[in-house]
Amino acid sequence: MPPTPPKWRQIADEIAAQITDGTYAPGDRLPSVQALVSAGKGATATVHRAYQALEAEGLVRTTQGSGTTVLGSEDNPGAVLTGAARLERLRRTGRALAPQENYVNSRALRRSCADPEIAQLLGIDLYDEIVLRSRTFTQGNKPTALALNVIHIRALAALPELLDTTPMPKWRHDLYAERTGKVVTPGPELSSARWASTDELEQFGLDMTADDHIPVLVMRTVYSDEDGPLEVWEDVIRPGTWHPRDA
Repeated sequence: MPPTPPKWRQIADEIAAQITDGTYAPGDRLPSVQALVSAGKGATATVHRAYQALEAEGLVRTTQGSGTTVLGSEDNPGAVLTGAARLERLRRTGRALAPQENYVNSRALRRSCADPEIAQLLGIDLYDEIVLRSRTFTQGNKPTALALNVIHIRALAALPELLDTTPMPKWRHDLYAERTGKVVTPGPELSSARWASTDELEQFGLDMTADDHIPVLVMRTVYSDEDGPLEVWEDVIRPGTWHPRDA
């Protein structure tokens, strides 16, 4: 039986459901924090955290002096989060996925690393064995980002689950830290642009080829522990979407 979510998450889920069913429409103002406290929903800090979670999930916006307002689809133009931002949102909201977000095409396998740049980032020799995990994030069934995790083979000793595509009981970096005593920390998130490959365009559902020269944004973060680089997380962002720097 799954554990009961914390009170702030229960409040956030209740309001999110009311937004979904139309009780609160785009542009509507939610009750103030104090109004919900007075209604017995929870303590001030608990309700405040619930509202923070709803804002982090892109459902509402809180403005000083104006309260908290429900957002519509036009208020959230095609934004997509990447590795480090997803981890931060997970820790802020208790949710790894945004409303209407999902992922498909999960893969997890052992491969030799044929990419000289990735090998250098991981501190391994070219063609050394690595763990490769990948999936496609979707928003309302529309592919928004292709996520690729290239993981140093030494991580398998602590995390044999890396070769399983089913969800882990905890974020894998937290499990790794629990089992090894070594904290995993992210480096800076770096961005670059390049032309999309034909395979990437197909995964995005775009009827084009690499010859059409469609640009994509690539976001990359290297995660390390005390022994050195452990994982390279790379996200390829769908053309026409954008990545919020301060998500």
